[in-house]
Amino acid sequence: MKKIIKNISILLLLGYVGMGLFLYLNQRDFLYFPTPDTPTAYKNMTLQNEGASINVIVLNEGHKNAILYFGGNAESMAQSSDYIAQQFPTFTVYLMDYRGYGGSTGEPTEKGLYSDALKLYDTIKPKHNRISIGGRSLGSGIATYVAAYREVSKLALITPFDSIVNVAHGRYPIYPVSFLLHDKYDSESRIKKIKAKTFIVMAQNDRIITKERTQQLIDAFDPSQLEVKIIKNRGHIDISSDATYYKIMQDFIGEG
Repeated sequence: MKKIIKNISILLLLGYVGMGLFLYLNQRDFLYFPTPDTPTAYKNMTLQNEGASINVIVLNEGHKNAILYFGGNAESMAQSSDYIAQQFPTFTVYLMDYRGYGGSTGEPTEKGLYSDALKLYDTIKPKHNRISIGGRSLGSGIATYVAAYREVSKLALITPFDSIVNVAHGRYPIYPVSFLLHDKYDSESRIKKIKAKTFIVMAQNDRIITKERTQQLIDAFDPSQLEVKIIKNRGHIDISSDATYYKIMQDFIGEG
């Protein structure tokens, strides 16, 4: 009996270590899902940054106020461009292809995406009176970073999380994810540096970013700085298909 228990324990340990090693080595494949380069009718701006060529789709050129939008981890900026352009006609909108996504080169990493986002902001800042930031899911982590280190008029976070560490811990509680993750996107730690009026949009039926993860982020804000809206009967993916989604975003961002 002791030998059987020992053998079972060894198998369980090997399985635990093996799965942990697999998750560690492939972690970025679980976080980033690069989208293909798809042509659009809009202007493309190219930024050279730290050895990478970053493609930015520019919508509604020539307006005095701008929006920077950072999408989800599998969101195609090219496919989103037409609808976003129609919803914010009085703003120039910049859609950044993450490294390895769309027309951008390189491999996506937290450090690299932060650097690219700041480069984009600094490049367009002289052209505009004010800049608002939008970030969805993974993009919310990039949006909070920019808002913490640059002057931002409004900050909109769609289905955001407190940190990728906490999201991963909820999915893989038996592993010490805080020590294993390369990219942590710790938005909660930056909230006190953000001065912009902020709007958080949640999906009632979100199963990817749970309510607990968004609520932890909400609790880090000064309540007077924050507005929260829950869109009912929608999930993480289909939240933007709700008829009220763009209306509440337009009302928050304001007039161009």
